[in-house]
Amino acid sequence: MAQLVQFDRLGGPEVLTLRDAASRAPGAGKIRIRVDAIGLNRAEIMYREGAYFYQPVFPSTLGYEAAGVVEAVGDGVRDFSAGDPVAVVPAFLQSEYGTYGESVVLPAAAVVPRPGHVDAVTAAAMWMAYITAYGPLAESGRVRPGDHVLITAASSSVGLAAIQIARHIGAIPIATTRGADKKQRLLDAGAADVIVTDDEDLPARVEEITGGKGVRLAFDPIAGPGVETLARGIAPGGYLVVYGALDPRTTPLPNAQSYPALNSSTYTLFEITTDPERLRRAVAFINAGLASGSFTPVVDKTFDLADIADAHRYMEANGQVGKIVVTVTHDDTTS
Repeated sequence: MAQLVQFDRLGGPEVLTLRDAASRAPGAGKIRIRVDAIGLNRAEIMYREGAYFYQPVFPSTLGYEAAGVVEAVGDGVRDFSAGDPVAVVPAFLQSEYGTYGESVVLPAAAVVPRPGHVDAVTAAAMWMAYITAYGPLAESGRVRPGDHVLITAASSSVGLAAIQIARHIGAIPIATTRGADKKQRLLDAGAADVIVTDDEDLPARVEEITGGKGVRLAFDPIAGPGVETLARGIAPGGYLVVYGALDPRTTPLPNAQSYPALNSSTYTLFEITTDPERLRRAVAFINAGLASGSFTPVVDKTFDLADIADAHRYMEANGQVGKIVVTVTHDDTTS
């Protein structure tokens, strides 16, 4: 038996329930993993509330990220064996699979090797954040050394990863945050400048910071009407990439008529994680950054699996800088 987090109805953190579940043998193309750490994401809160882009199938588990050790492999799995340290990348629907548990079965295509020098907590904090930022900033070729990049909601795990990736490729990251309390922490994390949007005029500050040139790319998880303000700070021929919808209001993505020199698009990391070749490149890029010290996942706080509801409440409070990780203790093993 293993404990698994499930929920039977939409709602707040209180709907999450820790239940005993029989360990399943992995089917063809699947891997069973002993989970040692779980990375939390805003997507899981939205999924629990029914606000995500697909709905739960009850009883539903949830979770996109984890790190642990392979317990068993199904038929056709050749790249992994029992005992291998691994991590999980988001490459599946939470209505079909999840990572919130002591032992979980997942598609082998969503599992990547975990280098020996990377502990489980660090690995659980990596993949959603760094792959999300990698696509528009590194793989696309849109951002060049010396370009300014505007990173909104920069205290999130994705925002911090974007700061590090921008610096890694020689770009200049400009971070935004709503309140001044996070400004110094973002500067310490590598932001060249920080714009406090509750106190400062964003387009005016972008113009000042870039010497009137504007940013090459704005990377935004908020969406909503605020994208019009972001568009005013983007250089001609630059890019606005929206990768989330934290603002539920309609998003008037700038169009050719109102911003003729601006390219805008939406993006999700699933474009990379569900394409084996693109995922291979992303993993190689991120592992190289980890090995060189350019990338250091920021973990804000850890919780025990038994306190999963409290971990969700903490994320909903929006006070964290970096990743929230849930750790799993096994009576007869160590992580």
